[in-house]
Amino acid sequence: MFFANPFKLKKKGIMGMNQRNSGYIGRYNPRRLYPLVDNKLKTKIIAHEAQVTTPALLGVISMQVEVEHVEDYIKGVPGFVIKPAKGSGGKGILIITKIEHGRYYKGNGKEESLSEIKRHVTDILAGLFSLGGSPDVAVVEGLIQFDNAFDGFSFEGVPDVRVIVFKGFPVMAMMRLSTSASDGKANLHQGAVGVGLNIATGKALHAVQFGLPVKYHPDTNKQLTLLEVPKWERLIYLAASCYEMTEMGYIGTDMVLDREQGPMLLELNARPGLAIQVANGQGILPRLKLIESLGDTSKMSVEERIAFSKEHFNQ
Repeated sequence: MFFANPFKLKKKGIMGMNQRNSGYIGRYNPRRLYPLVDNKLKTKIIAHEAQVTTPALLGVISMQVEVEHVEDYIKGVPGFVIKPAKGSGGKGILIITKIEHGRYYKGNGKEESLSEIKRHVTDILAGLFSLGGSPDVAVVEGLIQFDNAFDGFSFEGVPDVRVIVFKGFPVMAMMRLSTSASDGKANLHQGAVGVGLNIATGKALHAVQFGLPVKYHPDTNKQLTLLEVPKWERLIYLAASCYEMTEMGYIGTDMVLDREQGPMLLELNARPGLAIQVANGQGILPRLKLIESLGDTSKMSVEERIAFSKEHFNQ
């Protein structure tokens, strides 16, 4: 296993769950602000106000009586995504990548009938995928047409970039590449590949699947060290600016690259996982400590914070 010895963990600067929860999430994320990031619909609203690009909102289904009209939201689109507003860990996300002759297909080619789609929306409303099992709403979004630069790097799904932003500084990044094991979803726990990225350049540093190092994509055999995220400057700027947008000090920003609209914000996470350290092959703690040592950084601009991160976190 990766860095199993606790002394090696400490030496590598690996942050554990308890330290993350008490030292960073609890300290830098005011509880009153959680709804802004825990609810994907609210995130889209504040992102729109902050002029941060997000996937197109096709509709919102909040009551069971509206489920019968789900077809109205998905007419005339090449594909769509239905997700719970308060879901977590990629649960409850239905991705339809192709519509032909009134029939709906997932990325793996499996057909989903309209009745199955409606049943999925009903499950979302019942809170089957929400945090704490509370009643939820279903958010219907346009399908992202991912950039051709990622051909072969992802399998049957849209890759995304997770950037950890601390006090407005982008401190660590990785790209999550879907696989057959992850059912086309960019979720590391489900088998997606995580590729650590250089904060300064967006180029690949290290890659893992199921916590173990890999050099090639398991489905396409694409060499992962060749990965380089295009339009990195815009992407890292949007990620860092989410600090002003949310006022939360420790967040995970999930970004995607649409071939036409470029980088956009997919969602935010107030409790970002720790696997990004494994993907980068190094701990995040020294970077967080360095930012804390700067003292008051409130007067620094987004550009100044990014420049600092590029200088100090470029490997």
